[in-house]
Amino acid sequence: MRIVFLFFLVVPFVEIYLLLQIGGIVGVLPTILLVVFTAMLGAWLLRQQGFATWQRLQASLAQGTLPAYEMIEGPILLVGGALLLTPGFFTDAIGFACLLPQTRRRLAKYIIEKQLINAQTGSPFQKPQPKDDNVIEGEFRKDGE
Repeated sequence: MRIVFLFFLVVPFVEIYLLLQIGGIVGVLPTILLVVFTAMLGAWLLRQQGFATWQRLQASLAQGTLPAYEMIEGPILLVGGALLLTPGFFTDAIGFACLLPQTRRRLAKYIIEKQLINAQTGSPFQKPQPKDDNVIEGEFRKDGE
């Protein structure tokens, strides 16, 4: 939770610094146009990558395989799209990294390998419960009644 707080505290300062630096180099109007252009490019890229991920998800389901990567890539795409719509160059860089297939696939692979999301609940906050070896699962039927 401390990392999220730090992220929301540091990112605006980084964004303001970068906007001022780039605005000082290329001017105010080109900086504004560049921010708007990256938002438009990000929306187009989000749409393209979202459809591609959706098609891979449907193909995996049609083949009867678990679309684990696609299920992780969906939220990564949403985060990337939100970051690209946020004005600024730092968030745009992170957003584009989330939308590029290679980096998105690596991030999804890392999340799956490190089990950062509980497969049973789908929540990153709940850890899997340890299995109790004293419990025997089964079914029973009462005869005679």
